[in-house]
Amino acid sequence: MPGYGRLLVTGAAGFVGRHLLVLLRSRFPEAELIAACRPEDGALPSPDGADRVVPFDLLEPAACAAMIAETQPDGLIHLAAQASVATSFNDPLASWRANLMGTVALAEAVLHHARHCRFVLASSAEIYGMSFRDTAPLDEGALLRPANPYAASKAACDLAVGEMALRGLDAVRLRAFNHTGAGQTPSFVVASFARQIARIEAGQQAPVMQVGALDRWRDFLDVRDVCAAYGAALAAGTIPGAVYNIASGTPRRIGDILDALIARSGVTPAVELEPDRLRPTDVERVAGNAGRAAHDLGWTPTVPWDETLDVVLSDWRGRVYHS
Repeated sequence: MPGYGRLLVTGAAGFVGRHLLVLLRSRFPEAELIAACRPEDGALPSPDGADRVVPFDLLEPAACAAMIAETQPDGLIHLAAQASVATSFNDPLASWRANLMGTVALAEAVLHHARHCRFVLASSAEIYGMSFRDTAPLDEGALLRPANPYAASKAACDLAVGEMALRGLDAVRLRAFNHTGAGQTPSFVVASFARQIARIEAGQQAPVMQVGALDRWRDFLDVRDVCAAYGAALAAGTIPGAVYNIASGTPRRIGDILDALIARSGVTPAVELEPDRLRPTDVERVAGNAGRAAHDLGWTPTVPWDETLDVVLSDWRGRVYHS
């Protein structure tokens, strides 16, 4: 396992970032954890938070070089992104500026100021897009056919980082499939369901669930398993530019997830389709082949899906109670 004196996480104040800091603290106890966050995100919690926080904004790429030159990370996990598909349809240019230009500026700063640093990119299975209509599960050789502006911007930065590996960037690209867990925002489907159920239980919402397309199949992971994959990518010896699917290999029907969450509650809500939750372009079934990650990184998911659902619903019950 490589030794790390300083580990930098961009987007550390976000949903995945807060879980990742816990994982990194455990797996690399001697490393200094540096959280790169937008100033408006505020300080991170301790003791499981960062040792220090530095300002970072994907929309200000000129500041990346100074930040990397000052922090001199040995390992960097780049989580920061404009990650909402719905937002990307409303403002495609914002996704391109943050996800492509911000990532390229950050990676170029690493090349010029911290060439020794391992750069782990949080890519996305969304970049496969319409290829899921042809076959599933997909491995890393599948064509990139993104079906929304968010996915297109992530595909572009995935390719850009792959090219930069040819110029000396010690890069690893992880294409994570859907993941959920405690702390996720309700713009994502499992969290949306759990929040609505918790609000109905608390009498804060009428007993009606607003949903998007239920007859879709998605490959879900617990966020803790995804964070374990990021840790494995730091620890493993991989060739520069290596790419790995991070997937369960088990597609789950969205409607069945809704039914499983309702069954955990004391409510029997009506279910209404909300057209605004539907995507202009979509695929019915998504599944990934993560065999390469198992072989090269020693990574496989371990958190049971029922435990994930229990955690998400419990988290939202607590958040609603304290709201």
